[in-house]
Amino acid sequence: MNPGAIQLLEKPEYPTQDLRSKSWDEFAQAGAQVLDFIITVCDNAAREMCPIWPGKPMTAHWGVPDAAHIEDPMARSLAFQEAFRLLSRRIELFANLPISSLDKMTLSNKLREIGRASE
Repeated sequence: MNPGAIQLLEKPEYPTQDLRSKSWDEFAQAGAQVLDFIITVCDNAAREMCPIWPGKPMTAHWGVPDAAHIEDPMARSLAFQEAFRLLSRRIELFANLPISSLDKMTLSNKLREIGRASE
């Protein structure tokens, strides 16, 4: 986990002690947690091949510029804040979807639309 991301999460007192970066193959092992949705956020990930996820969860890409690669500390801090704001809004939109009443194609389209939301 990037220290800048952890620092930003700790300001509003989100619990961070158990957060860690995970490899996708952790979810490919026998007995791994079944995932319903996979949301990638790193703009670099949009150009990479995604693994084949067990259980075939629905996937979407919600690109966010990678703040970790910004060298200027003030600009990096602002970029982390913007990423947090953007992802918070997208998560809010996702959480308010009537998932159980949407067919798979409509839900997939909604997930892609959310990935383009900037406000």
